[in-house]
Amino acid sequence: MERRTTQSHDAHNEAEDGFKPYDTLNDTAKAGLVGGASGLFIASIRNALSKRNVGALSVFTRGAPIIGLATAAPAAYVFFSRSSMNLREQDDAWSAALGGFMMGAVLGLPSRRMPVVVGLGSGIAVFQGMFYYLGGRFDTFKKEDDEFARKETLRRTTRLPVEQTVSEIGEGRGIRPPGFEERRAERLKENYGFEVNPVNATVEGSL
Repeated sequence: MERRTTQSHDAHNEAEDGFKPYDTLNDTAKAGLVGGASGLFIASIRNALSKRNVGALSVFTRGAPIIGLATAAPAAYVFFSRSSMNLREQDDAWSAALGGFMMGAVLGLPSRRMPVVVGLGSGIAVFQGMFYYLGGRFDTFKKEDDEFARKETLRRTTRLPVEQTVSEIGEGRGIRPPGFEERRAERLKENYGFEVNPVNATVEGSL
């Protein structure tokens, strides 16, 4: 299951105005709709690949268990995890683990065996809790805002002063630090023996 991506859970906890409650019912409805649409898609493919002569309505009759599980499982995860976060006022991995347990329990209900229900719930709870605790990403444990903060730190700490940059690469070629025209006139006088007055491009210099 995907968690809220508008901001990381660390930034959420460190917000100046404290914990921001989730809209549990809205999030649950969205998760149920997305899950139901996914279940309907899977049931449609299963119905199309059936070797028996079935009608279009069999997508809902034969595929009802798939659609129901696909709708109820993500809805249970979102409802219980968001409710736990709101009640405890903490956006952490424990709430994600609780939601994962309820999701696994719903997936195990069709077996009608308690060991299967508890086993699936525990397995998904561990996975969701660890996944949430480690940053909530499949590709890396590093979040995007961490990478942005790292680049900002490098930019601020490794920025060289203008004087050092000029001393290393030299003046000219479009690089004109303060006092460049005066130093250029002095170098021309030393090397060629004549004096050059720097051109004043201001309004006062044109009068």
